[in-house]
Amino acid sequence: MSVKTRLWLPSITDVVFICVFLIAVFKGGNELLGDADTGYHIRTGEYILRTHTVPSYDIFSFIAPPLPWFAHEWLSEVIMAWVHQLGGLTAIAIFFCIAIALCYALLFKFVESLPCNLLVCLLVVALAITSSWLHWLARPHILSLILTVVWYRILDDYQNTGRNRLLLLPPLMLLWVNLHGGFILGLLLLAIYLAGNLAAFLFATGENADQAKRKLRKLAISLLACVAVCLINPRGYEVLLYPFKIASNKFVTANVVEYFSPNFHDPLPYKYLLLIAIGVLVLSRSVGAIEWMLLLLLTYMSLYSVRFIPLFAIVVTPLLARGSQAIIDRLSDRLRKFFAVRDENLRENNDMATGYVWPIVSILAVFALAASGKVHFEFDPSIKPVAAVEFLKKEHINGKVFNDDEFGDYLIYAASRQYKVFFDGRSDMYGATWGNQYIVIARLQPDWEAVIEKNDFSWIFFGAKTPLSMLLLEKKNWRLIYADKVANIFVKDIPENRALIAKYPEVRPVADRQ
Repeated sequence: MSVKTRLWLPSITDVVFICVFLIAVFKGGNELLGDADTGYHIRTGEYILRTHTVPSYDIFSFIAPPLPWFAHEWLSEVIMAWVHQLGGLTAIAIFFCIAIALCYALLFKFVESLPCNLLVCLLVVALAITSSWLHWLARPHILSLILTVVWYRILDDYQNTGRNRLLLLPPLMLLWVNLHGGFILGLLLLAIYLAGNLAAFLFATGENADQAKRKLRKLAISLLACVAVCLINPRGYEVLLYPFKIASNKFVTANVVEYFSPNFHDPLPYKYLLLIAIGVLVLSRSVGAIEWMLLLLLTYMSLYSVRFIPLFAIVVTPLLARGSQAIIDRLSDRLRKFFAVRDENLRENNDMATGYVWPIVSILAVFALAASGKVHFEFDPSIKPVAAVEFLKKEHINGKVFNDDEFGDYLIYAASRQYKVFFDGRSDMYGATWGNQYIVIARLQPDWEAVIEKNDFSWIFFGAKTPLSMLLLEKKNWRLIYADKVANIFVKDIPENRALIAKYPEVRPVADRQ
């Protein structure tokens, strides 16, 4: 077959990329914008580009004095701001679709390099993809997933094949520590490989002990170098403490949905991946200390919080591929031949493909559709307060607002130059001091009106069908001036708001008008 023909043949890695990319674009594109946190990430990046400084204090809330804010994802936010300048939210969504597809294409490329059945590798990666879908959002953690795959392969190759690319780890860590707090997993993975080789050095004999000693020394040097480069960031050593602070922040873990533990009553592919991983690794009887430590760490993390499930899926995929191969090797001759023939056929066809034409074509095709307006992404106006914020931009309301946290994210994105928020998706910044006040009002806990008075809120921007909105409709000192299916806007009946009240005297909830 000619070189030209081979360039046009898609490899299995190409197919994985194209399938994930097109599914993400045409099925999940708007879902990537399901969390309005994307909005404040973009505006933070724009602030950094405009001022050439990384904020160390809050720039979006009216709380005074400004709260200390650790913008640890500053480099991701700069990238997002730049992409947004090129093509708005459509460009943001496509960019993250490419990033997601790249992540899982690299993951397949990783397991494809292992001495494992290619069909099994493909099935395992497919299960990892479906398990990870729940946290595909246009946010910086997607970039962290890509680095996790690259980092993990470097360590795995060094441990199992002797291929030494450890020199790449410090520059990768320098990038990672400024992109996302997930860099801490890179250090933990490195520490696990270090611990595994330490155990081998202490308990093995002969050549195995000598080999473990050599690896131990190089991994220790790499770990020290990576910890050192972690300090090259706008906040210095504090970045090393941040992931532990947020993971142990009781307000965040108790109130932010993505920090909740997975609900096994839900139809989560993750629970099947977890059970399969445990079963395969036990039955394979070929799991070493490093593999068990990896499984235990990532299982704990994924059971602690659903946001860690994609990381679990990435780390467990090579373990599953190797474990499955160990089981296949113990099957009957007939079954081994069945898997071997299919592996041979897949590899023969796969080895003929040498180019990356089709992934590039798929990306260009989607960009062409976007340029023609046939592919377009925006925050969903059926769940985000898009129309309400347009009203706010037209009728500027003075004073302090009590707002829904998701509404705060969108308000930052759409009108941060006109309005400051009380609360938004940066729950770690607000902490229990302000977060508990938000909870008291939002959930109508005892003394909720006293908290409103204490903070001198003169208007409220909240969900249309929430208990708070329903109760405010009965309060004579609060007047509804805007209502749609998503949001209600109430103003306090005080002299400063009388003009707005007079302008919108008979506004009723949308449900009442239907």
